[in-house]
Amino acid sequence: MKKTKNIVWHEMKVDKEQREKSLGQKGILIWLTGLSGSGKSTVGAALEHRFHKAGRATYLLDGDNVRHGLNSDLVFSERDRTENIRRIGEVAKLFVDAGIITIATFVSPFKNDRTAVRNLIGEGFVEVYVDCDIKTCMNRDPKGLYKKALAGEISEFTGISSPYEIPKKPEVTVNTASSPVEECIDMIIAFIEERYNET
Repeated sequence: MKKTKNIVWHEMKVDKEQREKSLGQKGILIWLTGLSGSGKSTVGAALEHRFHKAGRATYLLDGDNVRHGLNSDLVFSERDRTENIRRIGEVAKLFVDAGIITIATFVSPFKNDRTAVRNLIGEGFVEVYVDCDIKTCMNRDPKGLYKKALAGEISEFTGISSPYEIPKKPEVTVNTASSPVEECIDMIIAFIEERYNET
């Protein structure tokens, strides 16, 4: 991607630290990754609701939702998946800079893409691996995508015809096949409270 040289960074009068102080919270990015059907969106929505009830300023970036607008020009090729995550990383960085507790729910199957977002966000990045075996995901199949992939109607589908690279050292791992949603949220919240003193 070509970048223009005729741009200069404009310094602002209000910085991240000041925004965080106004909100009384730390701007962070909680990145939920896992197979389709693993429960990322369910856990992410419930997690945001828990934070919201506690009076925290939050925003949820959902993988399907952003493809209706910001990333509607992208398909599911490996190149476009990488661009999808790059764009979301940049958007999430803005939310984090605003002092918002940001939750992102994306399959994000490739380690390099997740690492790029981690490097972009820095110490405010929390990777949550939503672990769920492929059989359970296929049985759930909430959007009918596995059925279509197995029938050859969807190419390059993660877990079927395209790989998912399991996170080696995520900050948190939750297993939605064996644990209820509320228990998964408790685990994430416990980590956030310990690292950032957010309740």
